[in-house]
Amino acid sequence: MIKLGEQQELEMVKSTDFGIYLKEAASSSEERILLPKAQVPQNIKPGDTLTVFVYKDSDDRPIATTLTPQISLGKVALLQVKEVTTIGAFLDWGLAKDLLLPFKEQTERVHTGEHVLAALYIDKSTRLCATMKIYDYLQLDSPYKKGDKVIGTVYEVIKNFGAFVAVDNCYSALIPEKELKRILKAGDSVEARVTSVKEDGKLDLSLQEKIPIQIDTDADMVFRLLEEAGGFLPYHDKTEPSLIAEKFSLSKNAYKRAIGRLMKEEKIRITAEGIEEIK
Repeated sequence: MIKLGEQQELEMVKSTDFGIYLKEAASSSEERILLPKAQVPQNIKPGDTLTVFVYKDSDDRPIATTLTPQISLGKVALLQVKEVTTIGAFLDWGLAKDLLLPFKEQTERVHTGEHVLAALYIDKSTRLCATMKIYDYLQLDSPYKKGDKVIGTVYEVIKNFGAFVAVDNCYSALIPEKELKRILKAGDSVEARVTSVKEDGKLDLSLQEKIPIQIDTDADMVFRLLEEAGGFLPYHDKTEPSLIAEKFSLSKNAYKRAIGRLMKEEKIRITAEGIEEIK
């Protein structure tokens, strides 16, 4: 059977003025599909095989192409939004006919020029469409282990739960809410650290380094802000956690570790009003 949305090897059976017809190699099926003349290789003859991708043209007819799209059925890829219309967005996937991303398959509204992580599926009308709801399309067999650094793309953010990430744009991962130290949105690229690998293969991630390394990073950031403020900041180890988070995007414990490091290095002192630089 000729497979919609996939690359496959088909056999030439007939030549016409507008292209050649292909069928499944070594099959008795009468199913045929057209490869337009502009893409027909020179010197091809009946019985020869050709690798093609099958999709539907603007008249909703199955058609073959020798072009290789950026995505195939059941796979995930980062695609650019070419246009937004009344029925949804159209994505550039490397073929003449753009790929429809219906509004109901968008986890948030997209805009022209943006890149979105999407999967390819066949809808109820047997059309190829894109979806941003890629959770069930991601792989669970990543090669990563606890402590590894990874790069991924955020595809959905759920308040009070966390940010869902596709590591390498193909492996399932989550940055839990407690690890979100900055605002993220769908399409953002993140570098993170694997904090655990679940039994089912899903990854938990953190945007923070391991504590010894993170203390140095946090201490440098606090000291830079202290210098920019003229050597004094009204935040100490008794300051409310919400104020610490608002000013430094740090937890109260992380802030205390950072200023503890600066005190040990004799760069600051803690006063009743806050912290001040030692000059």
